[in-house]
Amino acid sequence: MPPKTPEERELSLSNLKPAQKRQRRKRVGRGLASGKGRYSGRGIKGQKSRAGSHSMRPGFEGGQMPLYMRLGKQRGSTSKDAMPVGPHRTHTIPVNLADLERVFDDGAEVTLEALLDKRLIRNTRTDVKILGNGELKKKLTVTAHRFSKTAAEKIEAAGGTATALRPPRDVKRRAPKKLKAEEPAEVGTPAASEPDAAETEPAEPENTGEPQENGEAEAPESEA
Repeated sequence: MPPKTPEERELSLSNLKPAQKRQRRKRVGRGLASGKGRYSGRGIKGQKSRAGSHSMRPGFEGGQMPLYMRLGKQRGSTSKDAMPVGPHRTHTIPVNLADLERVFDDGAEVTLEALLDKRLIRNTRTDVKILGNGELKKKLTVTAHRFSKTAAEKIEAAGGTATALRPPRDVKRRAPKKLKAEEPAEVGTPAASEPDAAETEPAEPENTGEPQENGEAEAPESEA
């Protein structure tokens, strides 16, 4: 019989070998003769030569102003009239009419549990909003937290009904501020800032030929 190959031999301690060749671990800090001596591959000083230096968060730039803060900002990030950003953010799960047309049969009842069974949503803890993307030709009875105006119109046009679990939001827009026009002064009344002419100009004494209060008399005209 031909000798057995190493694969055909019985496993024993004499022929026990690893399935893959073992890769040697990089041993640093073991002297200059180890191949990674002196600075152990970290260079000379600096932040990345310290322990724990590779656990920096993404986007960290050494303490300088990061890129996402240097870029321009969009207007109205915290305004209630702007898109829901920041403290006014609203969380909803969007479901389009195209998905309802593809998954459900004609005359089916679409509820939150049905959406979960069809894997259109992941959970029922977050509000679901039906959006009007796509065409709907089936008659469906849809119940969700909110509906877009287009989605509700398409569902009712196909003969179905749209039942909202949340009341519609009353969005109040602030009226633009109008500049107050200056009120005109009343006709016939002098302005308060203009002084009276009689108070500013002194009255001239009349020339009557009589002696004045200071005792001086006006000289008579000489006859020619």
